[in-house]
Formats: sequence, C-alpha cells, structure tokens
Amino acid sequence: METVKVRTERQVLQDKTENLIAIGAAMAVNCIPCFEHLYEKAINSGITLAEIKRASDIAGQVKKGAHIALKNSVNELIGIEETHDLPSNQMAKKSCCG
Repeated sequence: METVKVRTERQVLQDKTENLIAIGAAMAVNCIPCFEHLYEKAINSGITLAEIKRASDIAGQVKKGAHIALKNSVNELIGIEETHDLPSNQMAKKSCCG
C-alpha cells in the first residue's frame, strides 16, 4: 500500500507541468521522436498549442544561451578574442560542471 508521503512526493509537480518540462527537455536535446510522443501526450491531456509553443520557445532560448556560452569558451581556449552576448547579457563565470 502506498503511503501519503510517497503519493505527495510523486505529485510535487502537476502532470501538466511535468509534460511541459519534458517537452522543453526534448527540444533542448533535439529529440524529434521524444517531442512527437510528448506532443501527442500533451494534446491528449488538454495542454494547449499555445502552452506547447511557449515551452518550446523557452527551451530554445536556454539552448541558444548554452550554445553561445560554449562558443565563447571555445574562442577563449583557442585564443580568439571574439565573444558573443548571451541572451541575458551576462557572461557565465564558471563551468556548469563544477
């Protein structure tokens, strides 16, 4: 039998939120089969096209920022002084890996 605590921990995020996060993650890793599966699941659960579009737009902005930060790091490592502005106009100060 499932305890109340276990149910509560599993339900921290509503299904809608979890579906939209999963859509964003599929976009971020360029997984078309994942996106297609999650899109169908989202539509069948009542998520609107506008909500799906917004989740994919946010994922695209995060991905774009990560790509620009990577390009800046590569340029720095190979001695090219060219840098590109991040979408937030803030340069990353440390590695994402610690």
